[in-house]
Amino acid sequence: MKFVEISIDESVAILTLNDPDQRNALGGPEQFDALVVSCERITNDKNIHCVVLTGAGSAFCAGGNVKNMWQRISDPDAVAADQRYRYKEGIHRVVQALHGLEVPTIAAINGPAVGAGLDLACMCDIRIASRKATFAESFVKLGIIPGDGGAWLLQKIVGPSRAAELIFTGDKIGPDQALSYGLISKIVEPDELLNAATTLAHRIAANPPYAVRMAKRLLRESQHSRLESVLEMSAAFQALAHFTPDHRALVEAAASRSKQ
Repeated sequence: MKFVEISIDESVAILTLNDPDQRNALGGPEQFDALVVSCERITNDKNIHCVVLTGAGSAFCAGGNVKNMWQRISDPDAVAADQRYRYKEGIHRVVQALHGLEVPTIAAINGPAVGAGLDLACMCDIRIASRKATFAESFVKLGIIPGDGGAWLLQKIVGPSRAAELIFTGDKIGPDQALSYGLISKIVEPDELLNAATTLAHRIAANPPYAVRMAKRLLRESQHSRLESVLEMSAAFQALAHFTPDHRALVEAAASRSKQ
């Protein structure tokens, strides 16, 4: 069984975490590799203009696999310093691959998004949740910290105070509270989730792809760059956009309508 199933609906890729018996937990190299390879496939296919990420079964992603954690800390030969590279060569590759995708990404959160599962959703640009979804930055409940970038990702979305509350308490919140925090942008009924996410994805994918990709890059850079740097990048990107076939066709059509 593949951990990540990929289906293509015209210019939209749907990635489904496919280990429902383990609540789509991120347990080791096989899961990490599957996500990274999926992102590489999307990057290399310029016909894909948007991505939807969801989970099979009752959970979006239950975070790290607790059984694997226990095996790791029970190993008498384990070396703490080696774990640094386990993160760098494991889930950190997922962060860089998914968060770094040029095309917009939508998390369709069908159930619990816990620990690294919540962080996985936060790596996406947009989050839509089912009424059955729950959210927890629950690392502290296991005596660990957000080891996969969650401390950076979460506060970019909900702000420092909300992020601190969620990280320090490990408390679980439901979709209504997540909506009020700005963690998600929409709540839908469970049987409407995938349709709502793919409909939004197709609305995005219908726009000129180069403009959408550059707009996403500007959003990403704006999170940490000075205004002057973002303006400089905006000028360069806009110059490129002005000479794309899509821009020419759309402006020509708009100009023709204005003459009528």
